[in-house]
Amino acid sequence: MRQANQERALAILSPLAALALWQLASNMGLIDQRYVPSPLSIANAGWDLATSGQLVFHIGASLRRLAIGFVLGAVPGILAGIVMGLNRWVRAAVDPLVAALYPIPKLALLPLLMLVFGIGDGSKVVVVAMSVLFLTIINTTAGVVQLDRIYFDVARNYHTPWHKLFLRVILPGALPTIFAGLRISLGVSLVVLVGAEFVASRSGIGYLIWSSWETLMIENMFVGIIVITVLGVLSTFFLQECERLLIPWRRD
Repeated sequence: MRQANQERALAILSPLAALALWQLASNMGLIDQRYVPSPLSIANAGWDLATSGQLVFHIGASLRRLAIGFVLGAVPGILAGIVMGLNRWVRAAVDPLVAALYPIPKLALLPLLMLVFGIGDGSKVVVVAMSVLFLTIINTTAGVVQLDRIYFDVARNYHTPWHKLFLRVILPGALPTIFAGLRISLGVSLVVLVGAEFVASRSGIGYLIWSSWETLMIENMFVGIIVITVLGVLSTFFLQECERLLIPWRRD
């Protein structure tokens, strides 16, 4: 517990130290504030956006799209990965499709998705779900395949019911790899979402960043970038805590 608290304190103090160095460099004139504003200038811009309600509106829009898209991609991805990991015939049939579709840049499909789902939230949710789906399938399949076959042999010899085998052997054994895939997927989905919000959107953090660049409101643009960073950190911490609760035997 003490080591975990120390790790959390270090994770909080290191960004604060970076901000202090950034502000010091700005005060000394080492950084051109026309292009890279100081943290205090960005904080003032963020306060103005927050008090006007714009920041909450954009954050809410992005979080809604991210949450729906992440769930729509992660749940079927985990289920498909488990089936592929357990059945070699399904893996042989589906794996080439995953290998062919995964490398396609998901943002390249955004114009097609906009034609099908419209320019509203639907196309952005789907592009996030697609970016999560394949990463989750790949990591879940790897987590199931790497399970030692002796566990299945022992379960078969003792006539273990399928649901107990799944809940006590397959799922616990694959969970570490599944969570690793979810953490990677979450970071990728944030990147894809911001890129999607650059196009034909009137809300979201991506729209805030793009519209601020178009109007040369650099401080507001940095507010959006920092918000994305904070969302990434908080979501990663959330998944880490879920992992600590669901995989207690992996605690340090």
